Amino acid sequence: MYFCTQNIQSEQIKYNTMQAKKNFSTIISQLRSNGTRKKVALVCPNDSHTEYVINRALEEGIADFILVTGGIRAEFIDVLSEKYPGHIEVTDAPTPDDAAAKAVKIVRDGGADVLMKGTINTDNLLRAVLNKEYGLLEKGKVMTHVTLAQIPSYDKLLVFSDAAVIPRPTEEQFDAVLGYVVNVCRNLDIECPHVALIHCTEKVSEKFPHTLSYEVLKEKARNGAYGKVEVDGPMDVKTACDKDSGDIKGICSPVVGNADALIFPNIESGNVFYKTITLFAKAETAGMLCGTTAPIVVASRADSGESKFYSLALACLSHK
Repeated sequence: MYFCTQNIQSEQIKYNTMQAKKNFSTIISQLRSNGTRKKVALVCPNDSHTEYVINRALEEGIADFILVTGGIRAEFIDVLSEKYPGHIEVTDAPTPDDAAAKAVKIVRDGGADVLMKGTINTDNLLRAVLNKEYGLLEKGKVMTHVTLAQIPSYDKLLVFSDAAVIPRPTEEQFDAVLGYVVNVCRNLDIECPHVALIHCTEKVSEKFPHTLSYEVLKEKARNGAYGKVEVDGPMDVKTACDKDSGDIKGICSPVVGNADALIFPNIESGNVFYKTITLFAKAETAGMLCGTTAPIVVASRADSGESKFYSLALACLSHK
């Protein structure tokens, strides 16, 4: 990061005009234009939000479903099966834990492209995902959570991580998270993702070890480890997303005021940001687990049906 007195926003403005101003609706359009449906293994589909997600995804033509029940078979399952013949399979298991294991094995064996949580507890689902015998996390891989946000006051979709999984990332974990975030950006047709490494100031200090990791990430980015990308930091969220803040501080960076993605230093800051933008900025969000052999949707029980649907859409877009 460089400090200067001259306004260098022309490059950023040019970049903004070249990038598609995507929102969640355009993601659905992109999936529909692909002409293929992803197969989703959905564990314990018992609630109205899950019913909404299934119905909406089938209406939009972006997914087919394998519904894995865990001792309870919701009435809407038969209704939707009749409404969309050939697009829903149902398989029963005696308990939620059995349903999770069954769904994970289906995904691992290639029978489904995406794993999605219904009403099963997240810990129970992750126990199956992390099972060493049949789970979805290969040895040596890093699992993290990536969120995509549509914020009314920001002119494009914003990717960020990690708000849910890794408490305090190590240098190796930061490296993996940055790679996942860049991949999500590219799936959104962002040719050169602009990634901000978040901290409370722009200073690198041994008192904050994550800022030392940031220096390593920037060096790797300069050496082409993540492909065509702009990575800079440390910087605060306002500087990353508001060019006027960067101008006032005299910071010269193509990332300033132009971030496509934010990497947070720890789970506390990422989670606070997530909850703040959804409550006070009325942001719509989508999220998924990355690093596993297939995308996994583990939406919170408090998330709206709309948010869960967009999470599924993001996962479908991310599966290759």
